[in-house]
Amino acid sequence: MSRAVVYEKFGGPEVLELREVPEPHAGPGEVRVRVTAAGLNPMDWGLASRPEAAARFGITLPSGFGYDFAGVVDEAGPGAAHAVGDRVFGGALGRAVADFVVVTASDALFPTPDGVSDEVASTLPVAGSSAAAALAAVGLRAGDTVLIGGAAGGVGIFAVQLACLASATVIGTAAESTFPFLRKLGAEPVAYGPGLAGRAGKPTAAIDLFGTETAEAALELGVPPERIATIAAGPTPPGGVRATGGADAEPGAVTRIADAVVAGRLTVPIAAVFPVERIRDAVALQAARHVHGKVVVTL
Repeated sequence: MSRAVVYEKFGGPEVLELREVPEPHAGPGEVRVRVTAAGLNPMDWGLASRPEAAARFGITLPSGFGYDFAGVVDEAGPGAAHAVGDRVFGGALGRAVADFVVVTASDALFPTPDGVSDEVASTLPVAGSSAAAALAAVGLRAGDTVLIGGAAGGVGIFAVQLACLASATVIGTAAESTFPFLRKLGAEPVAYGPGLAGRAGKPTAAIDLFGTETAEAALELGVPPERIATIAAGPTPPGGVRATGGADAEPGAVTRIADAVVAGRLTVPIAAVFPVERIRDAVALQAARHVHGKVVVTL
């Protein structure tokens, strides 16, 4: 037997249970990863709390929990692309927070570079790909001034740094308590909330990582809708702006982000690390959206 976080009904952190489950094994073309760390994302608790969101992703009850993970391959089926002992990170929808994840050809799996810890690697797939996709959707280029809504969150920390690496000026919305944190990442912070357009300067592009407030402010400031992207406003955001997400990231985006971490050009602030036995506490903290960076669960 092994352990996995599962839920049998939709709801808040209280529905999550750490249970013993049958130990999975790798079949042909598959590998089994002994998970050591799982990075949490808003979509994880969103899927566990909202039946309509789960249905869009084909998730039915009972379900496992989480997407991002990192660990070591400990079983490799015939024809598998990775060998026992390989350090890897990747994504497995609804299965990541478990002692073992069996990864198929349809799942995302990447080699973990030397110099990147499993805790850091486990934060990269969803947040990194979502940030890369959003910046690509607006055609970010050197010399742009980009307004980033939700800049201190799990996706925002990647978006801010990737924009800076692209030689853009970054204006990031956040709570005032996060301003020093954002300045260290390279952004000029402004407070979110009513009147944002009056504080946001003169952006030439914008990405909204939380709702539509930033997108609406950018439209008010005259930013063309094709240069505004959202990742959390549903498939039809206001004003004709672009809806995007991690699935739209260019091939190799996550690998390039991992390489930037190795080179010291991008840092991953980890706000908190919880043992899997405290999964409910970890999800409650992450869902409150007051953390500066990523929340990681260790196994």
